Amino acid sequence: MALDGWRAHLPGLLADSKGNRVATKAAILVVQGEHIWVVSSDGYNLSTDEQKAIVAGLSNPDHVQATGIRADGKKFLTIRAEPERIYGKKQADGIIIVKTVQTVIVVEYAAPVQAAEATVHVERYAQDHLISKGY
Repeated sequence: MALDGWRAHLPGLLADSKGNRVATKAAILVVQGEHIWVVSSDGYNLSTDEQKAIVAGLSNPDHVQATGIRADGKKFLTIRAEPERIYGKKQADGIIIVKTVQTVIVVEYAAPVQAAEATVHVERYAQDHLISKGY
């Protein structure tokens, strides 16, 4: 899929099917070997080091659990880390990272959106629109 094809998924990650905003920022990291291509919502800037650390964190969840995760210059306390997903918090805001077959989805949400609401939305979107289709 071309980068524009990945970019088309950003609105679905940011809002639910009724148009309610669920997230403030989203990025899709397209991982091909050692190369990472990024498509992201406006104003979401993941540094190269942050991108690499996010991808590596899925391979080493114990490290991410101990050290936290950085995105867009902010450090999040890791709440849960597994090879397929990482959840983090920074005060009332949070981050959800989900691994698909070809990508890593990174979504940030802010209060008043609750962690459970954002997590269910992102996980469901990843499953329905990417994982189930081999992406």
